Amino acid sequence: RYEEAIASYDAALAIKPDTHEALNNKGYALRNLGRYEEAIASYDAALAIKPDKHGAHNNKGNALDELGRYEEAIACYDAALAIKPDKHAALNSKGVALGNLGRYEEAIASYDAALAIKPDKHDALYAKGYALDELGRYEEAIASYDAALAIKPDYHEALNNKGSALGNLGRYEEAIASYDAALAIKPDKHEALYNKACYYSLEGKFELALQFLKQALDLNPSEYQEMAKNDTDFDAVRDDPRFQALITEQ
Repeated sequence: RYEEAIASYDAALAIKPDTHEALNNKGYALRNLGRYEEAIASYDAALAIKPDKHGAHNNKGNALDELGRYEEAIACYDAALAIKPDKHAALNSKGVALGNLGRYEEAIASYDAALAIKPDKHDALYAKGYALDELGRYEEAIASYDAALAIKPDYHEALNNKGSALGNLGRYEEAIASYDAALAIKPDKHEALYNKACYYSLEGKFELALQFLKQALDLNPSEYQEMAKNDTDFDAVRDDPRFQALITEQ
């Protein structure tokens, strides 16, 4: 009910225009409606009144991040951290923005700083795993996903990514088990279905590869038809008429 909330904040601001809490909260509501530019303007208005409002700096960073303005987002997180160095949410979000810029080593350092403050921050453990994955440090990535899963066992994103890291190490059966665990939580997780198909193909289990590729395509045909056409994981089954039918069906 963010529209109602915005109307309520506007009513409060009409009476007392310098209420920085209302401006910050209005920004939060606007961001949740996807109105990021307006959200940023609201955070800026709050910060003009109270420049040391670390929450507004952090929230502005999140809105900039949504717009893909990662460098500016990082500057906002740094501003929040200059005021409140133990703000683990800002450290985590800064890590995500750094990762989006491909600065994975710096991202990992930011996640580690967040985890030093809040060791059970499962989203930081997951994001750290992703950054390690991108650097090809698969064993460390798996350990990070496992740490996230120890805190949040139903974290299907972590199970899916753990599967991919295991697959990159050639541990296909373990990878498939991890995808199965993700699918037990979220049966329509098409990424896990597609990844299972890839690894079954690499193992030479072509019937299973085709079965799970079809399931992934049923859920998301536009993405996986294009992906499968050029995916070398399917080279061994590429000439099978059933594979060709799957990637050309309208």
